[in-house]
Amino acid sequence: MPKLLIVDDDIHLRKLVLTYAELDGYQCEEAENGHKAIEKVNNTQFDIVVLDVMMPGLDGFETLGEIRRESQLPVIMLTSRSEEYDKLLGFNLGADDYLAKPFSPRELMARIGAVLKRCGNKSSDKLIFGELCISPGSRAVNIGEKAFNLPPKEFDLLLYLVQNERLVLSREQLLNKVWGYEYYGDARTVDTHIKSLREHLGEYRKVIQTTWGVGYKFEYN
Repeated sequence: MPKLLIVDDDIHLRKLVLTYAELDGYQCEEAENGHKAIEKVNNTQFDIVVLDVMMPGLDGFETLGEIRRESQLPVIMLTSRSEEYDKLLGFNLGADDYLAKPFSPRELMARIGAVLKRCGNKSSDKLIFGELCISPGSRAVNIGEKAFNLPPKEFDLLLYLVQNERLVLSREQLLNKVWGYEYYGDARTVDTHIKSLREHLGEYRKVIQTTWGVGYKFEYN
């Protein structure tokens, strides 16, 4: 039974999400603020977190940042703010999905299911390119003896590019496949993630190649 943490200072919203989640077979816990959420994440094994942005004290972005220091746990963010900047900030901090309030509880459950499916269906076989080793099951990347965890969207981008080695993928294809649904924002968000991913890959940055006017591809020579 998947375990869900619902983080929101609005008790009525927490109970609404909890009701729908339990009907769909999830085991749920609640946290009314960011500090409680971090405490629960550090002490309990969750499968996914639904995290509100606008909370007093530690807001959702700060909470996500703290979670990402130690964990690649899938996180879906909720917010009453619809500005594209907020969405990009959430994704750059490592959010797996982003849903604006007011929202349909059924849509939220569908997105939870999609994120879990995407994160849970990774092959456990290692992908090796020279000293670059990618482990889909553990979502870990090694270069030689150096191991590091990529932010979730960067790892998903890398894995999808690797799974389509030598194929040029457009920004729209990457947004649709990696985010798991049609994304209507600025396709340049892919460029931001690719730039950060290349910085993380260091000496292997050149395996992600740009095809000008089209998109990106993974190619190891």
